[in-house]
Amino acid sequence: MSRKSQPPLNLPKRPLLIVVSGPSGAGKDAVLSRMRESKYPLEYITTVTTRPRRANERDNIDYHFAPEEQFQSMIKHGELLEWANVYGNWYGVPGKPVKQALEQVQDVLVKVDIQGAATIKRIAPQAIFIFVMPPTPEELSQRLRQRHTESSFDLALRLQTAEEEIKQLSLFDYVVYNREGEVDRAVLDIAAIITAEKCRVTPREIAL
Repeated sequence: MSRKSQPPLNLPKRPLLIVVSGPSGAGKDAVLSRMRESKYPLEYITTVTTRPRRANERDNIDYHFAPEEQFQSMIKHGELLEWANVYGNWYGVPGKPVKQALEQVQDVLVKVDIQGAATIKRIAPQAIFIFVMPPTPEELSQRLRQRHTESSFDLALRLQTAEEEIKQLSLFDYVVYNREGEVDRAVLDIAAIITAEKCRVTPREIAL
């Protein structure tokens, strides 16, 4: 092969925007927590929510817990990349840390609900969309029941919503099955997706 026909070795480095979503009870928080523990080089964006903090949750780590007045102010001032009302509580992704990380060529990971994933898909279609779910609907139902954090009415609503959310699978690029007791396997699957994306001949370009 002549020197002129050789492919370029210095391909441009492009940051990735990784969007993780899935139905309630899929174990998204457990997967992402394990990813953080593994020190995988990602900028993890903490979601802002008006939902009350659960006993095992840490403010500014698991979520930024905020009163509704503050959340509405963030919407008004354009501080959120996306936001949605889910089961009566507001959730949103702060836009500034996402943009700052991408500008610094740092890969970014955000966790959103299905509505949020659809919103980001519209404004950043080159992001990587990963759907996390249990291998069977029965396992999802069992997990939600074992949490004991919802009333019977809320539990039934979440199960019904999960069925509808799974129908949105075509919105995503990848599906990762989070099997019971196999969180590390799900983490490795996500890491493999990121590695594969890093090997693309034509990198994704994220514009926000």
